[in-house]
Amino acid sequence: MNRNTEDVRKEYGQRIAKTALRMHAIKLAPHEPFTWASGYRMPIYNDNRRLLADAEARALVAEGFEAMLEALAIPFDSIAGTATAGIPHATTLADRLGKPLTYVRSAGKDHGLKNLIEGLGSDLSYHGERVVLIEDLISTGGSSVKAVQAIRSAEGNVGHCLAIFTYGLQASFDAFAALDPVCTPLSLLDYDMMVATALEAGYVDAAGAALLARWRTDPFGWGSANGFPPVAKEEA
Repeated sequence: MNRNTEDVRKEYGQRIAKTALRMHAIKLAPHEPFTWASGYRMPIYNDNRRLLADAEARALVAEGFEAMLEALAIPFDSIAGTATAGIPHATTLADRLGKPLTYVRSAGKDHGLKNLIEGLGSDLSYHGERVVLIEDLISTGGSSVKAVQAIRSAEGNVGHCLAIFTYGLQASFDAFAALDPVCTPLSLLDYDMMVATALEAGYVDAAGAALLARWRTDPFGWGSANGFPPVAKEEA
């Protein structure tokens, strides 16, 4: 049976959500929110690096990405990962598919050849190869879009960015849509499915799930609106 991308998300999203919650790769605290580095109080904390500790979790993610690519039925020549959290999952997928691998730094090195992309030949070009970008998390989309632009600047043709998890923020959709040509972001697990799975598993109660649902509509105003004002950062 041929699966489309939504079929793949339904098949793998809940399994990844349960694994991520169990391994604390996704932590939810709607009643006692986390303080992010920005000082804002947020009810969710994501660290997909924790998935690396379990071979079955890594394999699940790679299997999901492979299924997504099969559903897309797009031709591609190589896999690229975003530094640093996308690199191990891109590596597992590239090994699974027998494809070349590169990774994109957040910024060029300040020494040596000052490479922005690692794994290319000496001329630092993809030579028109069709590249699939692998990301661990899509938040506002800014870092993912920069990686797409870097690949295109190196003569790579990238039209899809696959992620393990996305918050589904409007800012991310706008960032990808602004690319010309457009690059389509697709995630195995989205925010709504994660909240639904957490509620079903008893990880959060109904009130907590409602708070989580409201967070996505206004992430930076959510804390103040729910009695959790930002924490002022001390000046160095």
